[in-house]
Amino acid sequence: MRHLFGRPVGAVVAWAVGSGAGALVGASAGELTAGLLAGGGAGVLLHASLDALRGQRLMRWLRRGNLDGAAPRDAGFWGEMAYRVERALRLRERQLAQERAQHAQFLNAIEASPNGVLLLDAGDAIVWCNPAAADHFSLDPERDRAQRVTNLVRAPGFVSLLQSAQFPTQPTLLSGLRHAGTLSVLLRGYGQGLKLVLSQDVTERERHEAMRRDFVANVSHEIRTPLTALSGFVETMQSLPLGDAERQHVLGLMAQQTGRMRTLVDDLLTLARLEGSPRPAPDHWFAFDVLLDQVRERTRSLSGGRHELRFPDACALELAGSEGEIDSALTNLLSNAVRYTPAGGHIGVTIKNLEDGRLEIAVRDSGIGIAREHLPRLAERFYRVDGSRSRATGGTGLGLSIVKHVAQRHGGELHIDSMPNQGSTFSLVLPAARVRQAEAQDQREAEARR
Repeated sequence: MRHLFGRPVGAVVAWAVGSGAGALVGASAGELTAGLLAGGGAGVLLHASLDALRGQRLMRWLRRGNLDGAAPRDAGFWGEMAYRVERALRLRERQLAQERAQHAQFLNAIEASPNGVLLLDAGDAIVWCNPAAADHFSLDPERDRAQRVTNLVRAPGFVSLLQSAQFPTQPTLLSGLRHAGTLSVLLRGYGQGLKLVLSQDVTERERHEAMRRDFVANVSHEIRTPLTALSGFVETMQSLPLGDAERQHVLGLMAQQTGRMRTLVDDLLTLARLEGSPRPAPDHWFAFDVLLDQVRERTRSLSGGRHELRFPDACALELAGSEGEIDSALTNLLSNAVRYTPAGGHIGVTIKNLEDGRLEIAVRDSGIGIAREHLPRLAERFYRVDGSRSRATGGTGLGLSIVKHVAQRHGGELHIDSMPNQGSTFSLVLPAARVRQAEAQDQREAEARR
């Protein structure tokens, strides 16, 4: 029972104790009533003093502003108040800690995102941005905070987007920023005039899209050219009386254009197969010497004795992967060498074990060579240094692209070194894990074949 007649029990007890003490003193002095009154007042005053002291202890604990120490452990009203206040503050502290942790996790997740997130206030000043947005817009997340974003990012397209009355529903492609590339920027409003800017680097996507458009256009052009020629030859044979010699000449040209189309289709199918099939197995081994013998005979037939060919002796090596793909890559490299090396020139294949265990298969020629500015794009589909010369020699513009795909599928690389009028070197480098020495029996068989 906490209260008695509306007053705290402690006050009643103090009054009773004080009255009893006053009565004893008053009785000895012959003033019982006065003693009772004086003693009761003294008891109440004592309780009030103790009550005030407990309240002051609680206030001092609250004024400290931290919860490092426990609340005063007093009895009565102030003790229970201290307990309940401390419990409420501890609960609020735990809730704040949980919210801070969730907020930190949320920010960490946004910072880990490859897409940019930029928060702007009603005046377009930077509130916060993640590292991706800082990279996209060339910002410093700490230094540029509270700065007006249009003072830092002055691209007209970006400024126009921020100042638009209605935000576009679709992302806007922006280029010409300090970020070298193309950004897809989406602007959304939230809160009281606040803005959320989401950015994504779509440079590679745009490049691949452009390559796809160029590829379709190039395929259409490459196929249309021989089709137009074939159509003209057919019309000629239908409308004009041709002699046997003329007819044979036209049929030969038609066969030439048909072969060109067949080669183009074969290369396109090879590229599609390389892109759509799993990577070659790393445990399927084949004898490299056998493959090299086949490529040598094919190159001799293609050269027709017009070039000096140099091939290495038996190397007793085994390669892991697709024998057909490696065959296709070497055949393409040697075919290019034969096409672009004048008669009397030399073409050679060398094999070298690099220090890290990789194998380098290099095709060198003394041909016309290639200018430095063309080398980075040389393995792109249909890229030609001289389009008219490539078509005259029967090239499709896909050979080096096939070689590059084969190298990448085997975990290797294609290196190109060339100078105008000084020849070219195309090196197919395979990783050490796909190269090993052949067994003794295989070595003897390879030597016997030679």
